[in-house]
Amino acid sequence: MKTAMAASDDTGSWVREIILDAIRPERPIPVSEWADRHRMLPPTSAEPGRWRTSRVPYLREVMDCLSASSEFERVVLMKGIQIGATEAGLNWIGYIIDHAPGVVMLVMPSIEAVRRNSGVRIDPLIESCPVLRDKVVEPRSKEPGNSIFRKKFPSGELVMTGANSAVGLRSTPTRYLFLDEVDGYPGDADGEGDPVALAIGRAMTFKGMRKVFMASTPTLKGHSRIEAAYLESDQRRFYVPCRQCGAWSPIEWANICWPEGERHLAHWACPACGRAHPEHEKPSLLAAGQWRPTAKGDGRTAGFHLSALYSPWLSWGEAAVEHGQVYKDPPRLQVWTNTVLGESWEDQAGEAVEPDPLMARREHWGLALPAGVAVLTAGVDLQGDRIELQVVGWGRDEEAWVVDYKIIWGDPSGPKVWADLDSALYATYAHSRAVPDLAIRAVAIDTGGHHTKAAYEFCRTRLARRIWAIKGRGGPGVPVWPRRPTKSNKGKIPLFIVGVDAVKDALFARLKLTEPGPGTVHFGADRDADYFRQLTAEKVVTRYERGRPIRMWQPKREGERNEALDTMVYSTAALHGLITMGLRLNHEAQQVAAAPEKSGDQKLPAAGRAPVRRRIVSSEYMG
Repeated sequence: MKTAMAASDDTGSWVREIILDAIRPERPIPVSEWADRHRMLPPTSAEPGRWRTSRVPYLREVMDCLSASSEFERVVLMKGIQIGATEAGLNWIGYIIDHAPGVVMLVMPSIEAVRRNSGVRIDPLIESCPVLRDKVVEPRSKEPGNSIFRKKFPSGELVMTGANSAVGLRSTPTRYLFLDEVDGYPGDADGEGDPVALAIGRAMTFKGMRKVFMASTPTLKGHSRIEAAYLESDQRRFYVPCRQCGAWSPIEWANICWPEGERHLAHWACPACGRAHPEHEKPSLLAAGQWRPTAKGDGRTAGFHLSALYSPWLSWGEAAVEHGQVYKDPPRLQVWTNTVLGESWEDQAGEAVEPDPLMARREHWGLALPAGVAVLTAGVDLQGDRIELQVVGWGRDEEAWVVDYKIIWGDPSGPKVWADLDSALYATYAHSRAVPDLAIRAVAIDTGGHHTKAAYEFCRTRLARRIWAIKGRGGPGVPVWPRRPTKSNKGKIPLFIVGVDAVKDALFARLKLTEPGPGTVHFGADRDADYFRQLTAEKVVTRYERGRPIRMWQPKREGERNEALDTMVYSTAALHGLITMGLRLNHEAQQVAAAPEKSGDQKLPAAGRAPVRRRIVSSEYMG
């Protein structure tokens, strides 16, 4: 009898345990643990298969601060490239869908970026993880909820929008907010204000429960959103212990060393004892590392700074070699500083460039193109009574030579001035080396001012010659050359939106270079004082809109002409258009450099050929 009763008690206890297990809340787990259990990297990933936080140990604390149980409301990651930051953000999204459901908004710099990211990142995240695939509404199902911009799941939804869309930013109250590459956001979203402020406004109702993840490579000091947010945080740095003396220190560029002339053999030297740590010791250094706050912060924000020097996929030797290629050219050095070191860049374009020092640098190179020129591009600006054309020669590492400038007088509403422009764009230029005469490879014609319709018609039938209709657009985050043109214009032709501020930033930094080499701009002896006044007619100013600093280019003096600057910008944009199409500028420059120099009589234009045009066809310029 007792045995039967004991058996009955055991059965009851077993049933009660099953019931308790069924109703017991799931143990809270951090994001990194969820990722190690469930995240599968798709076949398109660099390292497909199961996610391992141990591969990138510096991301563990970043992800865990995003966990539902974390005390932090905001997590800021100021970063370099190739450190796995995007994957950490995707892990967080997967964790939300599976473990802590709610509405999450992912904001990228533009709607176009969302379109790309949704198919390349979000869909593979869901498809490769069974626990997510079972919860997100299937695509093409009868139930709506799986589109490019929305992914529904039980008790929540992933909403994706661009920072350039005010409608998307204010459409949905959200508990979780992932602001990706915030330094690429425009300064204003459709005239409704700062996109970061608009997005964070969506999470106001979840105060105390919300989580905001901001991640980005920084840009300009004083204008970088991610740097400003990092400075409000506890400013954590990742310290590693020296394998000899045990001293703890972050891995910084100042301590990356290499043998003379052998940058590819770069190593990290302990700043305390000098012990060299070669690349193969990086994994053990990272595994032993730890985050340490360097500031008090606001108590709600965990901030992390992480350069690409910690990356398992970028060696110290590769970083050093790339630095050796760009350190003399400010625009490319800026990119390296932002993307490799994860540091902001001091604005060198902010100081005005004066015309007289540039004029004093004029060079005599004769009738033929200088030896370093490999590619010619042109920029065209339309005015009410004339067309202005600047031809620029490009060499290795975008070293530039202003080889021609023309003013074609006439009414752009009539055909003659356009016929003269067409003739000028057909001209070829003799070279000082034994290579075929160079033609203008690409042309960018500004259509945003006078005679837009006529410019559209001129470009429409000349696309095969790479004569492109462009429209300049200022502001941060606008690329020099777009991935693809728009046809949303009255002419229904391919129209390329050019980031003129980005070009001007690079140009004014390069105008300060005085030694031949990467990025240096050379001027022929036939450039006059008016040309240099126009080239340097603008300066950078900072104004504040709703408390946020906005950089903008404006004339130094009201009404000052700037056609030389504009046509230089457009010619530079045309070069970037060619590069987008596959031009390998350094390769072509190397081929030209390998050709022998011509003898003196060979450098003169041949009879019957379009003449080498060096003189400016304007009485104004001829004095």
